[in-house]
Amino acid sequence: MHPIQRSAWPRAMLHLAVMSVMTACAIQARAADVTLGIIGPHEYDLPVDFKPFNVLVQYGDGNAAGSSYNSLGQRHASGGSHTWSGMTKYVHFRSFDAIPHVGFAFELIQTESYSLANGTDFGGLGPTIVGPAAWFKPNRHSTFGIQTFMQTPLGTRDATSPNYWSNISSFIFDYEWKHFSFDGDAGTVAGGERHQKGQHRYSPGVVFYTNLRFSWKASRLVEPFFALDWQNVKGTYDRTAGQYLDDSNSREVTLGLGVMFNISRHLSFTSRYSHSVDGRNVPESNAYYVKFVYLW
Repeated sequence: MHPIQRSAWPRAMLHLAVMSVMTACAIQARAADVTLGIIGPHEYDLPVDFKPFNVLVQYGDGNAAGSSYNSLGQRHASGGSHTWSGMTKYVHFRSFDAIPHVGFAFELIQTESYSLANGTDFGGLGPTIVGPAAWFKPNRHSTFGIQTFMQTPLGTRDATSPNYWSNISSFIFDYEWKHFSFDGDAGTVAGGERHQKGQHRYSPGVVFYTNLRFSWKASRLVEPFFALDWQNVKGTYDRTAGQYLDDSNSREVTLGLGVMFNISRHLSFTSRYSHSVDGRNVPESNAYYVKFVYLW
């Protein structure tokens, strides 16, 4: 196997439908975090023609911001959020002799959340996310694929439950140079109708997002990187009233800097800080991210 592919194995295990429990909120168009914003460099630098293996990943992120963006894109010192969220993820990777040069993965993800803002003080488990991914390598330096996941409607409490099924699908890509790498994704989140007894029926707005990572391979151990995340959410439609909810659409762009530590072939740790540079109808992001991965 090419050296780049060998070193990519532990890093690649961080990959695919990575989202914090904030994703459930993002689908509701009031998020302080961009869908899949947790991803790091080499997220999709994935192998093909390999023996099956497993990965356990723990993600964590926190957002502490006192400001928000209004419907005109103006930043105000109110309406922010103070949240912590996490994900515990198990991934099984495998390839098939009958389908050469293509890799596959299946993921089971449990989200966790804690919120402290505007009089709230609660935590619990969020929805569960499951689904597959598949990819191929057009050449030894690049990867291209797709991933699609279903998110369940319920968590351990209503505040951590979207109360509707949703699908998260995206294209994924990666390109490796000798000293640099560039990878990311682009996709959508589509939710089913939200219906609770005695309440209006709502159709959540479709989410469009992209996450891009550009890194410098400073050494085998340390890899600084730059992050750009963008998300646009259509308005929520009230089917009972036959109209869109006011100011339910949103947009956010964040920029960030981070570093990845490739501790060994089986262990890696990544941290990052990101901040909003543009937004509409969304709490400001002033966020930090960490993730730890173990491969066996």
